[in-house]
Amino acid sequence: MNSNVIANGILRALAIVSGIALLLFLLYKIQSVIIYLIIATILSLIARPILGFMTEKLKFPNIFATVLTMCLFLLTIMGIISMFIPLIKEQGHNISLLNTNELRSRIVNLFHEIDVYFSARRINIFRELKNIDLTSNIASIPSLLNSLMGVVGTFSMGLFSVLFITFFFLKDKNLLLNFFILVTPHRNEHKMLNSLKKINDLLSRYFIGLIIQISILFTIYSVTLLIFNIKSAVVIAFLCALLNLIPYLGPLIGGVLMLLLTMTSSLEYDFQTHILPVTIYVLLGYIIAQLIDNFFSQPVIFSKSVKSHPLEIFLVIVIGGLLFGITGMIFAVPLYTVIKVILKEFLSENPIVKSMTKGFD
Repeated sequence: MNSNVIANGILRALAIVSGIALLLFLLYKIQSVIIYLIIATILSLIARPILGFMTEKLKFPNIFATVLTMCLFLLTIMGIISMFIPLIKEQGHNISLLNTNELRSRIVNLFHEIDVYFSARRINIFRELKNIDLTSNIASIPSLLNSLMGVVGTFSMGLFSVLFITFFFLKDKNLLLNFFILVTPHRNEHKMLNSLKKINDLLSRYFIGLIIQISILFTIYSVTLLIFNIKSAVVIAFLCALLNLIPYLGPLIGGVLMLLLTMTSSLEYDFQTHILPVTIYVLLGYIIAQLIDNFFSQPVIFSKSVKSHPLEIFLVIVIGGLLFGITGMIFAVPLYTVIKVILKEFLSENPIVKSMTKGFD
């Protein structure tokens, strides 16, 4: 082996590494666009059955059905936003500068009652709370809310981009298909077509299953909070149900949020005779909802859609969280399903792939 061959090999390796590094850098720079595409793809998968019903059953023209479907999306988004307006206005009123002293006084009284209640039982769990500087903490909340207003512009742009991309994904059913066929070698086109068909079927069922899962949790949360006349019960229930989309962490965050909002909505009542019992009952209702979700909703979704073992799902979600944070946890399962389908189609004879994709059609 002469020096020219070695030099060419080194240069080729450097070129490959440089190309990969450049590709990763470009992907990093356009990560927002990639996220928009992923979300738009998910929305198009969710809307596909609705669009199919309109075009096949109702015989609507494709463009009219697409526009009507997008209108349903917009109405849903507007409805969700309008649900949160009363809660935001109420919380904004409570933490505004004009009411800072009143809010601080109520929270101090609440902490005092909690401390007295547990101290009577020789539990000093809230002793350290007396040293917290509530004045400075609460006074900083309005400035924090003002800084969040800058996010509104970015969110609006992202929402417009997602809806725009989703419209064309729905209008032209073969848009994504043509792209994947274009980048696939001719000899593998059949395998790619089979993969895309399976992916579309599995992910459509998966996301529709998630909607059903959220609906079940929302119903149980709403009933629980309405029984005890919690303010903005429906909004709180919907928010906590949405948080359940974040695997493992979402239910914990939702539970803490529900309990805090339950307590702060009853600051004018006595802690021992009203706030504590109501909070405990709400906690029991939340636990029941989570038990139903963990032992009924999630097993049905995973077994009927992604067809993966619970241990597989757990490991995939944990790895996705370690690599990409909360976003990775949310999208870990659908991306893993896509990878499994592609491996099944292109490497079906591999023993490892056979084991991973056992149960796939």
